[in-house]
Amino acid sequence: MKILFMGTPDYAEIILKSLIEKYEIVGVYTQPDKPVGRKKVLTPPPVKILAQEYNIKVFQPNNLKEESKNIKNLNPDFIVVAAFGMILPKSVLDIAPCINLHASLLPKYRGASPIQSAILNNDEFTGITAMKMDVGLDTGDILGYEYCKVGNKTAPQLFDELANIAARLTPYIIDNYDKISPLKQIDALTSYSPKIKKEDGLIDFNNAHTIYRKYLAFYYWPGIFTKKFKIKNMNLVDTISTNKSGEILDIKKDSIIVGCKKGSVEIIEIQPHSKKSMNIIAYLNGRGLKVGDNLL
Repeated sequence: MKILFMGTPDYAEIILKSLIEKYEIVGVYTQPDKPVGRKKVLTPPPVKILAQEYNIKVFQPNNLKEESKNIKNLNPDFIVVAAFGMILPKSVLDIAPCINLHASLLPKYRGASPIQSAILNNDEFTGITAMKMDVGLDTGDILGYEYCKVGNKTAPQLFDELANIAARLTPYIIDNYDKISPLKQIDALTSYSPKIKKEDGLIDFNNAHTIYRKYLAFYYWPGIFTKKFKIKNMNLVDTISTNKSGEILDIKKDSIIVGCKKGSVEIIEIQPHSKKSMNIIAYLNGRGLKVGDNLL
């Protein structure tokens, strides 16, 4: 079985690794190398690094408009797509069945940030959908599902769990493809998850539950922050008490309790903008803040 793989981040790398162990990978398409960090070091995506370890051909075009001939020459039986980051034109979709491993239970959370959306909305379950791709955005027929609980997992934790689920599900879909009766999505049940922007991480202290879900969803990027600092480590204390926004309610050995209009949170570690991370107690001591003062 010949597989062409298209993917970019860690999530896709885990899926690719499972395919390398079972099939002939005729090529890998991934995003171009990008500058990373303050020094803007040109860095290859995780999928490229893995493919090169196994001497698999790697292609990094800026788009796929001119790639159909090259893909045809690779003669894949299936094209597997996972967090690739580019739209596949019809000329590519027509070459071989294109199976996308989307990190939500479609038709819920079509779009760019399904994992973060499930966390933000405090969903009980999320999962992986194996979908036969069409020209729409995550609109193709469903080939298979697998579920997991969301709970209080951070986005990176849920990414890893879902990637491992997808790594198990993908070979099953490939091996049983001819036996599967695809299920059409019900468009009336659709919801959309937009691309996350840095400003989405800005918080106020109106609702403790909202702050905590943002903290979990944006743990990797962009994080959550006020105008003064980024919150690096925190816990939810309660969701029902009524307080003044940002008031310091209690100071413990290594953390503080901060009130919200609804609920309260425990803050342990912060990072003042353009400075290093520090324990919240050190931050308070440096500014002479005490119980009753406002953290904002």
